[in-house]
Amino acid sequence: MIRYLFIILFAMSFFQASANTNINEVMKLYSQNGSLSMDAERGKKLWEKKNVGKNGKNRECSTCHGSDLNKAGKHVKSGKVIDPMALSVNKERYTDLKKVKKWFKRNCKWTYGRECTDQEKVDLLKYLSQF
Repeated sequence: MIRYLFIILFAMSFFQASANTNINEVMKLYSQNGSLSMDAERGKKLWEKKNVGKNGKNRECSTCHGSDLNKAGKHVKSGKVIDPMALSVNKERYTDLKKVKKWFKRNCKWTYGRECTDQEKVDLLKYLSQF
């Protein structure tokens, strides 16, 4: 019985550790273990890129996240407060890989009308890691 309890506790700690990550590990994952170059300047351009949504209004990342990444943003449709993107203010921002994947998928579709490529993701993450 104790043996099984030990195995269960070990498995739980392993899966918890693998679920928590940091921005460098996320960038490595999306860069296909370093095969893609990461460029903060391309990420900045993508962050600032203006896109026209289905409703004809301009959309860009700062539409909801704001122009100051050290401060909270606000979703334009729902009004929900969005925690700051800057790691210097929000240490937990990129620690949950499942959430990072979810929000990349949702936000890229909303902002650009499509999913972001892995190259775009690493460039955006490189840009965001500077704050």
